[in-house]
Amino acid sequence: MSAIPGAWRRTAAGAGLLSSDGAVAPTIFAEMSAAAARTGAINLGQGFPDEDGPAEVLEAARDAISRGVNQYPPGRGFPDLLAAISEHQQRFYGLTVDPATEVIVTAGATEALAATLLALIDSPDDEVVVFEPYYDSYAAAVALAGARLRTVPLRRPDFQPDLEVLAASVTDRTRIILVNDPHNPTGILFSQEVKAEVVRLAHKHDAIIVTDEVYEHLTFAAPHVPLATLPGAAERTLTISSAGKTFSTTGWKIGWIHGPADLITAVLTVKQYLTFVNGSAFQPAIAVGLRLPESFFADAAAALSRKHEILGAGLRSAGFDITSPQGGYFTVADASALGGADAAAFCRAMPEKAGVVAIPLGSFVSRENQDDYAGLIRFAACKRVDVLEEAAGRLAAVEW
Repeated sequence: MSAIPGAWRRTAAGAGLLSSDGAVAPTIFAEMSAAAARTGAINLGQGFPDEDGPAEVLEAARDAISRGVNQYPPGRGFPDLLAAISEHQQRFYGLTVDPATEVIVTAGATEALAATLLALIDSPDDEVVVFEPYYDSYAAAVALAGARLRTVPLRRPDFQPDLEVLAASVTDRTRIILVNDPHNPTGILFSQEVKAEVVRLAHKHDAIIVTDEVYEHLTFAAPHVPLATLPGAAERTLTISSAGKTFSTTGWKIGWIHGPADLITAVLTVKQYLTFVNGSAFQPAIAVGLRLPESFFADAAAALSRKHEILGAGLRSAGFDITSPQGGYFTVADASALGGADAAAFCRAMPEKAGVVAIPLGSFVSRENQDDYAGLIRFAACKRVDVLEEAAGRLAAVEW
């Protein structure tokens, strides 16, 4: 007899959290990372950097520990970090955010999203509209909140949604429109037309917009434009971001969410029963990071863009057809011409055959839409240059 209650078992199974025998289903990330460890393959699957963040930020964390900043912070977060988040939004985007009532520090963007969905979903009939492919925690969080997931496909070559399909997907049952921009896993930036349509539909159907902007400072094609800056958006938008990607501190799990005070209060009501608080000594350090000069942020984006160029050149030399990313950690490649029409099988063979690990894009897609992404693979570029050069060489050397 299972210890997992029946209702939760059904919910978890529907979200892909349980395997057929009721055990916890391992994620593709865990499976492929284990393959990398077993074979010595270069892990371009999981999106974490292999270099430390800026020295000022790391030193600020050490200093906070030395000063005894090691106990619970306030529930919303340390006031100085809340102020730094507010200053950052004003400096880069012209957004006015009240640090006392409109911001919460969270255990990464993932907790911010989970707390938001749990707080704002009212009924099993509520729907959450997401763009597909989507970051894997989205479907799980929507299922655990008891809502229905509705997907809007993003397809090659540009991975922009069809606006008519988007309009048909948002209805009066839509509680939340979830927008990940810059987008993981495709690496695209949504066009202004798409963003404007999201705002229009949210007003028409009285939906809340939730944005995941963790790659906001890692764009190459154009500067990031938060959806909350569009006319009529701020009043119904919750903006989520985090420090992990910008400052190469993914293990610190310092994220935040800001938006209208009433919505933030609802999210805080749930958040206090999840992690309660987190990252005491890391919060002052991230406040330092958010106040770094603009040159730091520009240099971080330029460095990652160069890494994508190295990875992309290696993938093309190996025979992959790639979509050049506009932002974020990842490059999407089509392996169909190399016999990789089944991307999952191709990725499982790559550690032994090529000494490189990547993730099939189908891992970010609902079961019924797998065929649309069958040959596509996600590679992470957020590694040292020498690692990417070695990976590119390994891929190019294989007789596919």
